[in-house]
Amino acid sequence: NYCIAQSANNQRGTLTVALSYSSKWEITEAVRSIANKVKCGELALEDINDDMISGELATNFMPDPDLLIRTGKEQRLSNFLLWQVAYSEFYFSEMLWPDFNKTELQKAIYYYQNRERRFGGRLK
Repeated sequence: NYCIAQSANNQRGTLTVALSYSSKWEITEAVRSIANKVKCGELALEDINDDMISGELATNFMPDPDLLIRTGKEQRLSNFLLWQVAYSEFYFSEMLWPDFNKTELQKAIYYYQNRERRFGGRLK
């Protein structure tokens, strides 16, 4: 409740914490939904594109993350937002989630601020 009250008026950012979430499940369900629409004649194969797939995901109401912070010394995605992090920056923290604090968040933000975001483009 404290976090909800403190962030109630925030309008510039989105924090997503995924618990009991499976990206493979999410993508599989989106593919099933699209396949069913094609089967029923509601959708043509040529109309399938990135935006349509994104719209079928369970997380379609959230913006794609600019920064993904992974805690606990792990350097893997672990089935987390596989579709959505295509152009995200990754920050790997050695801290475990329960110990993650303001200082470590500031480090992650500083790291992000100093990245050159190319969204799939080449280095200059």
